[in-house]
Amino acid sequence: MKDLFTEIWESVRRNKLRTCLTGFAVSWGIFMLIVLLGAGNGLMNAFMRGGEGVPTNVVQVGGGRTSKPYDGLKEGRRIDYDERDVALTASEVFADHVDQVISSVSTSATVSYGKKHFSGSIEGNFPARREMDKIEILYGRFINDKDIRESRKVVVLPEDRAETLLGNEVRDSGFRMQMSSASKTTNFDSSSGKKVHVQDLIGKYIRIGDFSFRVVGIAKSNDESNSNTVYAPYSTIRTIYGKGRVVDDITFTIHGLNTQKESDEFEKQYRAVVNLRHRAAPDDTRAMWIWNRFSQNLQMNKGERIITVALWIIGLFTLLGGIVGVSNIMLITVKERTHEFGIRKAIGASPWGIMKLILAESVSITAFFGYIGMLLGMITCLILDKTVGQASTSIMDQEIAMLVNPTVGLDVAIEATLVLIIAGSIAGLFPARKAAHVRPIEALRAE
Repeated sequence: MKDLFTEIWESVRRNKLRTCLTGFAVSWGIFMLIVLLGAGNGLMNAFMRGGEGVPTNVVQVGGGRTSKPYDGLKEGRRIDYDERDVALTASEVFADHVDQVISSVSTSATVSYGKKHFSGSIEGNFPARREMDKIEILYGRFINDKDIRESRKVVVLPEDRAETLLGNEVRDSGFRMQMSSASKTTNFDSSSGKKVHVQDLIGKYIRIGDFSFRVVGIAKSNDESNSNTVYAPYSTIRTIYGKGRVVDDITFTIHGLNTQKESDEFEKQYRAVVNLRHRAAPDDTRAMWIWNRFSQNLQMNKGERIITVALWIIGLFTLLGGIVGVSNIMLITVKERTHEFGIRKAIGASPWGIMKLILAESVSITAFFGYIGMLLGMITCLILDKTVGQASTSIMDQEIAMLVNPTVGLDVAIEATLVLIIAGSIAGLFPARKAAHVRPIEALRAE
């Protein structure tokens, strides 16, 4: 083995410039592959960040307007769901796939505390909403079953809305202090000079329209969904705002669906059953809107795979230039050492021994320069994480990160290593075969 590496080193040393130029092409190819994959991971992480930790087996449906005449009724008719639709969803008809079912009702109102106020959506909901939407409670608690039974006037505020009620003028004028944790926000009361924490609102009463509600929880704001929603007990909002039996939407968890086809079949069945109850065409997609997180997750995973494959293809084509360069330099090496190979074969060297020497040299050059490119690519990914990864852009009043953790993992490094070994073998295969087939008599005549 030592003799093999000595021979490889001697061959490289004789052709330093040529080897370095060829090696640069290999380094550039693997460098671009790593950077592209890292940037692709960062983009996908940024895109999926809003749904991080949110259950994917949740479906939400609501009424729309009919788009075609049916059962003697014209198109354009408004479909309103009610508690009988909730019961139908939870019935044996859909028991094969539907688990927990809840509904919600909402209204718009002005929320005020002292002289501060904001306009938001007041959503009557159930305790199960917390798990379905992964609502993170920073202080206090969420709506519970006792709140529902007793129709209590209690609310859960998003953190940024709680800050608004404590004085957004204070925040805008520079008196707002950010602690090390995002959940530990401190405002200063400009009149008294005292520190006011968002958790101080727990137990306090705020006004929602003409009614007083007690704050029982502060939830983490979620800019990717709706940070302007105030949660209250379903029974309370339905009663005091006269909602009757009508519901705004129905949300339920599902099981037993594994593919996009199965998900589409379930949606088709569910739409047909509920549409017929409202005398709408079974296939009228506008009579019901469906937000299926399971299907959405499948589509996102498919998109991620397509992007990853596309980046691999681009990177491999970039690497192809380096592979061709290595193959060329090995062909030149074989031509220059034809006389040497003839002597080796004349004294008993086997064709495989000659091939092994050329292949080893090809793989060594490819691997050495490839790992340099891989190392530089990983360093570049870390630099991207510390620069572009810390930046964000505003889209529709939401702060969206440009790149989130644009790095590659150990699995990609292993895959890249295999690519380098395969690339080096391919690059040296033809020159090695040519060297192995050198006839000793002809080789000894070569100058």
